[in-house]
This record gives sequence, C-alpha cells and structure tokens, in this order.
Amino acid sequence: MSKSLLRLCFVVAVGLSIVGIHQNASAVDRSETYRQLNLFSDVFARIRSNYVEEVEDKEMIEAAINGMLTSLDPHSSFLNAERYEDMQVQTKGEFGGLGIEVTMENGLVKVISPIDDTPAFHAGIEAGDFITALDGEAIQGMNLSEAVDLMRGKPGTTLTVTVARKGAPARFDVDIVRAIIKIRSVRHRKEGNTAYIRITTFNEQTELGLKKAIKELKEEIGEDMNGVILDLRSNPGGLLDQAVAVADAFLEQGEIVQTRGRDPQDVQRYQAHSGDLANGLPIIVLINGGSASASEIVAGALQDYNRALIVGTKSFGKGSVQTIIPLGREKGAMRLTTARYFTPSGRSIQAEGIEPDLVVEPAKIEKYDRVGTRRSEASLRGHLDNPNGKEDDTDEEAEDELPPAKKKEKDAKGDDGGDDDADAKEGDDADDTADKDEADSDSESESSTDRAIKDYQLAYALDLMKGISIMQNRAAD
Repeated sequence: MSKSLLRLCFVVAVGLSIVGIHQNASAVDRSETYRQLNLFSDVFARIRSNYVEEVEDKEMIEAAINGMLTSLDPHSSFLNAERYEDMQVQTKGEFGGLGIEVTMENGLVKVISPIDDTPAFHAGIEAGDFITALDGEAIQGMNLSEAVDLMRGKPGTTLTVTVARKGAPARFDVDIVRAIIKIRSVRHRKEGNTAYIRITTFNEQTELGLKKAIKELKEEIGEDMNGVILDLRSNPGGLLDQAVAVADAFLEQGEIVQTRGRDPQDVQRYQAHSGDLANGLPIIVLINGGSASASEIVAGALQDYNRALIVGTKSFGKGSVQTIIPLGREKGAMRLTTARYFTPSGRSIQAEGIEPDLVVEPAKIEKYDRVGTRRSEASLRGHLDNPNGKEDDTDEEAEDELPPAKKKEKDAKGDDGGDDDADAKEGDDADDTADKDEADSDSESESSTDRAIKDYQLAYALDLMKGISIMQNRAAD
C-alpha cells in the first residue's frame, strides 16, 4: 500500500469517528483536527518504511493510543486484550505477579503499596518506594503498562527489582519470586474486646467479607465488644461500589461520596442506607500514605459524619475516578479518568489526601528493662496506713529499701527476738511472692508491649479505644 493511500485511509477512518463525536465543532476546529491527524499518519507511514527494524502495525498503533492516554494523567491508560483480561481477573481477587499497586511519577514506577501476604510484601517493598530498574533494565523511558508487563511472569521465576527509598543511602536490589497472587480482601481478629478488621483492597469480595467479619466478631466477643478498628493502611483502593458499601455499613443515612465529571450536569451521588453494622459503637480508622482512592472515600465519609476517628498519617491523595471502557471484541479497553470524587462535606482530596484527626507516625518501640525495685509510698518505712483498711503487706518491701548498713543492723537485732532462720525464711517467702506478683504484672502487660513493638499505630488505636470505652462506661454510670 502506498504512503499516500495509507495516509488517506487512516485520516478518513479516524476523521469520520471524530466528526461523528463532534458534529457541532466549528469548521476551523475540524480543519485543525484533520491537520493533526495528517501529521500522525505521516509519522506512522515513515516509521513503517524507514525504521531500522520492521515493526508490527498493531504494536505501533497500541503504543500511540497508550501514549495519548498516559499523557493525560498518571491513571489513564490503554489495556490491550491480554491486559484487559488480567484486570478483570484481578478485580475478582486472583492474579499473577509480585503483589504491588503502582503508579508512574517523574518517569519512575512509584509503589502505592504492597499487597498483604504477597511476594513484594514479604520482600520488604514499602509504600513510597521508587522502582528504577527491573532485572537491570532501567525503567526511565518506559510507560506504566510496559513496566507492569515486565513485573509479570511465570510463577516461581525471580525478578530483581532495583529500589530507591527515601532515607536509604543508595539504591539497592531486591530479588522477588513471582507467584499467583490470591487476595484475601478482608481479615479480622479479636483484640481484647475490640473488633479488628483489616481491608487490604476493595475487590468484588470486600462487602461480603466485611459483613462476615463483623458477624463472627460479634459472636466471639459478645456484649463486651467496645468498638471497631478498621485498618485501611497500605490499601491502594479498588472498586468504587465496594468502597460505598463499606462506608454504608457504618452509616445510617446521608451522602457517602459524590463524583463530578467534566459536564456540570454529570454528577452522581451515592447514599447510605439505614443499618449500622457496628450498632453505634466507636470506630477508629487507621490510614497511611499507602491508603488511596477507595480507602480515602471510606475514611473521608466516616470522618465527615464524625462516625469515626481517623488515626495515622496523611493518605495518598488520589481523588479521581477511572472508568474502564471496553473497545470491542479482542480490542481491549481504555482506562480513562472521567470524574473527580468529593467527600460528603464537598472537599476534594485530589493531591491533598485525608488528614488524620490524630497524627501517629510509625515508630519503633523498645522494651524498657527496669533496674532495681520500683519505689512507691508503700515502700517507705513508717508510711501511713490506708484509711480504707487495706492490709499492709509491704514491710518486707520497705526493709528491702533500707541502706545495707541499716538492714544489717536490723537483721542483727531481729524484729521480735525470735529465730533468725525463721525470720529469714519468711522474708524469703515474701520476696518470692513480691517477685511473682511483679512477674504476673509484667506478663499481663507483655502482649500490649509486644504489640507496640510490632505495630505502634495499632497499639495506639487499641489503647485509644480502651480509653473511649472507659469514659463511656463512666458517663453511663
């Protein structure tokens, strides 16, 4: 086919589509559009005839379409038939890969968050990491779809990921073994009398998983349940309808989220329905920089209605909605940003994020090894007795606090002139009891201390929930 004929066919085919869409466009606008299309077809033809290697027409056209979409914003892109199929599988909760949600920033792949219990998660990939190379091949110059394709591969194969991390002295390599990623959207467990629910992503399983988790926790904890901690940390988002369902589960009424398109008339409102699954109990929502999109819809709605206390660090700030538009049989689809979303109070969190009510940074906590015996009023010799009539059983403890010289003098005199061995035995027994009491006390607090070492933000939220419960009970009394 000649260059001129190819150009004519291309311009006519694309031009007819544009005319159909923009029938009301001015003649000048149409003329300019045709001119740009003519330029595109000219470049296309020159590549076909002059490029150093032969290139498939399909590859060039798909690359051009993807370039057009990715130039709009970081979240719009083209999905060829294969990637479209993968995306459909992913929203159902199972797909192949490393297990990370990514975006493009400054020509590099930025990790929004690793998905719980996936190869990337266990390899130590963190939200905010930048991926600069894959198996030694630089990311710079690739688009997001190309980078994602490189990350995918046969389960069991190893991919070397080069990571740039804020605070790290230099880039470093991480070897990650690819696997079939099965996402369990909702996890839950009992934390004392608090229901802890972790949502890792918003897929088709989320709403049912949440309802099941709350039902089982209510049965396990019973009437002593004091509240719900909803953990949305490092949750990259997902399906809009599932985010609406999760927020609806804890609200009785009102607007959950509003989406606004380019046309001022293109507004969609999503409303809550009667029925709070938590029965009005306090809710704490945990978020961080990896909480994006659907996570921010939930956190924003519960925050605006004062239904939950938001704890953690500022969220990612993705306040746009992407629509998947199928392009026909075996042609794939396009992911196009079609709207912005707004919380019930009318605020957009695009590029701003959700600000927590209580900022709690991740922290490393170390156990404090207490040296010596803990002093208190009761340990002082000659202290006044408690007027409530509590038995004083701290004489031995007070004796332990005596300076060595005084203690030796007291031992020589004896308390009542009796058998020193008997006194010594009673003292040993008392010391043993004191040691046991202190050990029991340490044992009781060990779980919360260990929890704080592993996850300070969660430990903070649990302590906060206990405090809220105590205050509510006092107010009720």
